[in-house]
Amino acid sequence: MPTTTPPSSQAAPTTDIERAVAAMGPGPLRDDALAEHVRPLFSRVLERDEIYLANHSLGRPLDRMANDVRAALDTWYADMDGAWSLWMGEMANYRAQMAKLIDAERADLVVPKATAAQGLRTVLNALPRGRGTRPVRVVTTRGEFDSIDFVLKAYAERGKAEVSWTEADDTGLFHAKDVCAQITNETDLVVISQVYFALGQMLEGVDEIVRTARARGALVLLDTYHCAGAMPVRFRELDADFAIGGNYKYTRGGPGAGWLALHPRHADDPELSPVDTGWFAKREVFAFARTPSPEYAEGGDGWMEATPVILPVFQAKAGLELTNALGPARLRAHNMEQQVFMAECLRERGLAPRLIEPRGAFLLIEAPDLAATLEKLKAAKINADGRPGPDGKRYVRLCPDVLNTRDELTEAAERIARVMP
Repeated sequence: MPTTTPPSSQAAPTTDIERAVAAMGPGPLRDDALAEHVRPLFSRVLERDEIYLANHSLGRPLDRMANDVRAALDTWYADMDGAWSLWMGEMANYRAQMAKLIDAERADLVVPKATAAQGLRTVLNALPRGRGTRPVRVVTTRGEFDSIDFVLKAYAERGKAEVSWTEADDTGLFHAKDVCAQITNETDLVVISQVYFALGQMLEGVDEIVRTARARGALVLLDTYHCAGAMPVRFRELDADFAIGGNYKYTRGGPGAGWLALHPRHADDPELSPVDTGWFAKREVFAFARTPSPEYAEGGDGWMEATPVILPVFQAKAGLELTNALGPARLRAHNMEQQVFMAECLRERGLAPRLIEPRGAFLLIEAPDLAATLEKLKAAKINADGRPGPDGKRYVRLCPDVLNTRDELTEAAERIARVMP
């Protein structure tokens, strides 16, 4: 039996994004096709006089994003409380698009949050299992993003968590075996990134960590912020308990659009009921019944909170649609080709880029005086950023994407070489 709909019976493209992607045809992404069909969807942001290589940071928005947000506001003006029909419909679409992107089993298992850190706090506050009151025992690494690191340190400071930290090796990289060595039969939660934000390292052995945690009774939360949208995320296959992420970066959704994803086994787990909650998590949201104890909605809806934020799901709509239409696998292949090409251009000009294997969507150049280097790059109209690494060194991060042509990457290498001889 075929697992996909035959081409002859597939629905015709209905949006500008769907039509643009369909016009490119299947197969690898090519500069000429992207220039003809995708770049026109970004006319506003492409008016900027710069080479933008911070695509791993704030993603560039589509023109349609402004129209999507305006539609949400216009409906409010026109329909007042009737706007909730459109708003909740778009919330459902957002959850479905995110479930498709990360391969979650069902759309309701993606719970919108304002930030990934909010998703982490939701899980921490639901632990330990069985309504215990002792501190949550967490295993994590020193490489987690600042918000995740800060949340865990704040919980530890207040006596709400006991955190075991896994250190990087001398080159700034983390290893699954070191994380597994920290997991004991007393561990409640393991928090790890699939791709580390500072150096772009893609952690090998995530499946090994999940298996070890499961054998020792611990749950696993994956931070997917630096991979979701840039490469395939196989949440279902990994069998992790939770994932967190957001749409600020690779899916071009701006700030405020984050999410928590759950494995189905936790959707209706009475020993893991969230306390970060509110009336949208109730079994009958609009009944206004006051039951003696909380009665949660079924599935992932039971992990919702109070009145949800609405505009971020409209911000994220166009970017998610484009990312899913192009496909994470095609985007990944194209980005890796771009990275290799740009690294060759940089080497030809005497620079020594660092390409970690395996890695996420960006490459590195060491820059001891990082702040001054970034200022010089900005003056040369190269928009990039940098971070200190776990190895104690400082790096410029360079992330090409589908809006960057090879000619642009060649010119970027020329300008970077003048700034960083």
